[in-house]
Amino acid sequence: MPTGASDGLPTRFGFLLLQDLSLISLSAAIETLRMANRIARSDVYRWQTISEDGRTVRASDGLAINVDHGIDDKDLFDQLDAVIVCGGLNVEDKTTESITRWLVKVQKQGLALGATCTGSYALARAGLLDGYRCSIHWENIAALTDTFPRVHVGRSIYTIDRNRFTSSGGTTPIDMMLYFVRKQLGSDVSTGVAEQFVYERIRSAMERQRIPLRYMIGNLAPKLVSAVELMEANVREPISQQELADYVGLSRRQLQRLFQKYLYCTPSRYYLQLRLQRAHEMLQRSPMDLAEISASTGFVSNSHFSKSYKELFGYAPSLERRRAPESDDAP
Repeated sequence: MPTGASDGLPTRFGFLLLQDLSLISLSAAIETLRMANRIARSDVYRWQTISEDGRTVRASDGLAINVDHGIDDKDLFDQLDAVIVCGGLNVEDKTTESITRWLVKVQKQGLALGATCTGSYALARAGLLDGYRCSIHWENIAALTDTFPRVHVGRSIYTIDRNRFTSSGGTTPIDMMLYFVRKQLGSDVSTGVAEQFVYERIRSAMERQRIPLRYMIGNLAPKLVSAVELMEANVREPISQQELADYVGLSRRQLQRLFQKYLYCTPSRYYLQLRLQRAHEMLQRSPMDLAEISASTGFVSNSHFSKSYKELFGYAPSLERRRAPESDDAP
């Protein structure tokens, strides 16, 4: 890592703006750095914007963004520790050959590489995510997985894998940049940033994007979608498999086959994971105690709740509220 980095982590960021980028993701990343500087009362972080030709870039919402540099500007690499590719709509068409070649040069200079929203596609196209874990917006997960089989695409809201850091879009760059802030400036500063943003909680890299089931299976199994929606509406008092099947007009066996075919698990397993995920969210957001959360997510005993929670998340629910916002680089 270049000498401008702190503790092996970047502090000088170059944001490469692709045409039709997601403005909210760009703003989320930069504003997090700005607020961290303000709270720390020091210009710890610096950033510059870059486009392919140094000219104005238009975001997907139509707003025009002036940039500081073009990719061919001299001495640009000397001013940076990391380059973050900011993507958005039609990223395949916006990732030109010159951008791909330049990203390879960035890697050869020893700079870290990152992405927001669909920017991971540009990194993958340049061969810079081969053998790495990464995140991308849920709409693009399948396409990235199929197109670049050597890239390990996950559903995490963001991913830190060595000197690659990628986020899924929307507001998730806030969480990703707060990872750096907490590591470099401490939890008081990262928490202060979240408070200034009226940000309910800092999410960890272990959290997964919620992908709408209708998107995953389309119109292939509308009755499966209906069954899952019933599960989501009945977390406190779970519905039996037979009741679910009756509600959607299937036999119990037909319902089980749909779950196995499209979700690769049994209805009971999916229901259990759904309830545990709801409990996970409540532990992070709600002041309710463990017994209340256990009852609110349909568990008849605290012991069963604790055992099931530990099997899914790897630790007991009693530890959830004591865990740091981001304890490691896990996906």
